[in-house]
Amino acid sequence: MGLNRREFLKIMGGTTAALAFPGVMIQGCKKALEKAAERTNIIWLEGQSCSGCSVSLLNKINPDIVSVITEHISLNYQGVVMGGTGEAATKVLEEAVKKQRKDFILIVEGSIPTKNDLYCTIGEDFSKHRGIGVRYWVEELGKNAQAIVSVGSCSAFGGIPAAKNKVTGENPTGAISVAELFKGKKTVLNVPGCPPHPDWMVGTLLHVLLKGMPKLDEYNRPVMYYGKTVHEQCERLHDYKRGIFAKNWGDKGCLYNLGCLGMDSGCDIPNRKWNSVNTCVDCGSGCIGCTEKPFPEYGNRGIYQNLQALKPADGKKGMEV
Repeated sequence: MGLNRREFLKIMGGTTAALAFPGVMIQGCKKALEKAAERTNIIWLEGQSCSGCSVSLLNKINPDIVSVITEHISLNYQGVVMGGTGEAATKVLEEAVKKQRKDFILIVEGSIPTKNDLYCTIGEDFSKHRGIGVRYWVEELGKNAQAIVSVGSCSAFGGIPAAKNKVTGENPTGAISVAELFKGKKTVLNVPGCPPHPDWMVGTLLHVLLKGMPKLDEYNRPVMYYGKTVHEQCERLHDYKRGIFAKNWGDKGCLYNLGCLGMDSGCDIPNRKWNSVNTCVDCGSGCIGCTEKPFPEYGNRGIYQNLQALKPADGKKGMEV
């Protein structure tokens, strides 16, 4: 696993890592990670999600995710990448609950359905001839886990699966966040994003492995990744300060008037970038606020409230969407 000092610092948020891990800098972060990982197992469950967080993690470049999984952590269960299926796979979860294992970190992707155990079933209760819902597994495994980490905005805040029907005002599956499931019982560490940057997931895991719980903000997000707004770090900040605002998509200038939510969203994407190449705002799409609790509904603010269909050929105003 080629995790050198520079790569470690980048993943962990630059100078934050140097202050938080002085011992790691001395002995070598690779050696420290290997030592910590020897005693740590990972169980990763998926609730109501699109698997986008898993896909984002698989796009991790340095260190590459294959090295992380095969050499440095014991990934006991993960629906997307594990080789086992059916009873062979669910037996891992059954044994962990039965033996009340306490030697693992529980990672949850996706929101938790609460209205019926038929949603997001993992395995089957043969004595009752019915599937076992993900809520059961998260509750039972979470009781004894060393730490519970929510990856993605669906797991952290409910996200899109928790959206309410505009007519009935209800959610069909009763989807809630993992934090709501453990409210008043355990602290759940949130790593939101749609999807989260792979560095945020790996870096948070590294912090938990090597030093315990990182410093968290009011939404239980690691401050080292979510402590500053997109606006503060934005590539177009100089346009904002000069009063230059884009009027249409594709124009130069600050995208605030088109619904960019960079002022309301905390994350370090402008500095970290996706695939070390580009960012949402720099490519012209604007920030959609995917790391924040209100996502995807922002009332009268946001890109979705500011989009307009193109005018038809007869010159009449297009329909707002």
